[in-house]
Amino acid sequence: MRLQLSTWPEVENYLKTSRGIIMPIGSTEQHGPNGLIGTDALCAEEIAWGVGAATGALVGPTIGVGMAVHHMEFPGTVTLRPSTLVLVIRDYVTALADHGFERFLFVNGHGGNIATVRAAFNEIYAELRAERGAEAPNLRCRVISWWESESVHALSRELFGVAEGSHATPSEVSVVQYTHPNHIKEAPLDPPIAPSGPFYDARDYRRRFPDGRIGSNPGLARPEHGKRLYDAAVASLAEKYQKFVHEE
Repeated sequence: MRLQLSTWPEVENYLKTSRGIIMPIGSTEQHGPNGLIGTDALCAEEIAWGVGAATGALVGPTIGVGMAVHHMEFPGTVTLRPSTLVLVIRDYVTALADHGFERFLFVNGHGGNIATVRAAFNEIYAELRAERGAEAPNLRCRVISWWESESVHALSRELFGVAEGSHATPSEVSVVQYTHPNHIKEAPLDPPIAPSGPFYDARDYRRRFPDGRIGSNPGLARPEHGKRLYDAAVASLAEKYQKFVHEE
């Protein structure tokens, strides 16, 4: 059940039986020569919709632009400052909390969002406590990246081994190929497995990793791999959502 495809009476009825909602969050940033710029948002969105279908949970609108300042040397990347993203998450959560939602599971598609998302949760808790004290709503917010499960990690190791890398990975590119088969891209990758290592700002990133990849070979991506990864992620997150929304 997707919030944007629902009417207000449907949401009102949903709140009679559940106070949980799934919030997809990703990024709009470069993903190497053959990865779509929307990869992180598309993975989070599609997998969140799958979890919603599996659990009967409402799925909110995707936050499609995240904290991607380190990718800004690559054309097409769009970023929010961490402080801006904190405010966006705060406003999404507090607006929905006003309607009665109390459990917010953010399905994340971009590792660079995690610190900011967790900071946003603490800003929300602090603000509500300061404003309402003991009368504050009993909100709980959690963020889980879609790949954050042993089943997904095991598949990535089986399918790609050391070529998985850490950015523009064959896993995430495979998921997008599965969910958006009309937009599969091909490009030469030299070397096949990109170099790895740390970086500082966006300029340093582009200097160290000129085609955008870090430690990965997304040329190994296949739609059939994406289906397996998607199914594993949905199953794992559905179980985690059910535990989260029903915990004491």
